[in-house]
Amino acid sequence: MKLTLGRRADYSVRAVLDLARHHGRGRRTARAIAAEMAVPATYLPALLAELVRAELVVSVAGRSGGYELARAPETISLLEVIEAVDEDPPRECVLRGGPCRWQDACAVHEPLGEAREALRASLAGATFAELVRRDRELESAETVPEGAGSGGAAG
Repeated sequence: MKLTLGRRADYSVRAVLDLARHHGRGRRTARAIAAEMAVPATYLPALLAELVRAELVVSVAGRSGGYELARAPETISLLEVIEAVDEDPPRECVLRGGPCRWQDACAVHEPLGEAREALRASLAGATFAELVRRDRELESAETVPEGAGSGGAAG
């Protein structure tokens, strides 16, 4: 099963993660976010503008301007960011092809619908505060020297 984010959602999640990591420490420029999160600098301003329209990010113009979260990371969900920039693709019926409608649902309609709702619930429950915590844990694990924490010599 393939489960991936589209480019727009991927880059937007990276940008919001960067802003969440720096929350309370001042505004971030699009250039700094792009460099830190490996997002094309030419593409990022348009995505940030969409996040501003969705009231997830605040933009301040001028020399000391930049971007910051509109709310605390604890109150912004992964689902909100994804939905702000990525439209849900039209759903096609697995068995019949064409648009998926409840009135002529196929046999797999209900299980797929339940899976979609479970995914949405999981994304809605994942806050950027939690993602920052996990990201820092993973970053710390990557910087532990090889063999450190193994409890001594191999035997």
